[in-house]
Amino acid sequence: MDKELVFITVIGKDRKGIVAKFSTYLYRSGINIEDISQRIMDKYFVMVMLVDTHSANRTLDRIGRDLARIGKSMNLAVQIQHENIFKMMHRI
Repeated sequence: MDKELVFITVIGKDRKGIVAKFSTYLYRSGINIEDISQRIMDKYFVMVMLVDTHSANRTLDRIGRDLARIGKSMNLAVQIQHENIFKMMHRI
């Protein structure tokens, strides 16, 4: 089975519902969360997800726009990066 892995990073002031909002969107988009790390650093929420977009029912561009919109509505910074770009940026 092929995978299309994408990193999603979410950072901002901690509040209720952040994980629920993003995970609900991913579920409805046909995106599987492969790995997730989250923590509170001082008053800030930091979450990094590795997701598989292979079976997504939306394009990667739309996913990026939608996640940015969700982040903006919650006053959070959201970044998405395809695994291939990440690998190219961090290869020796």
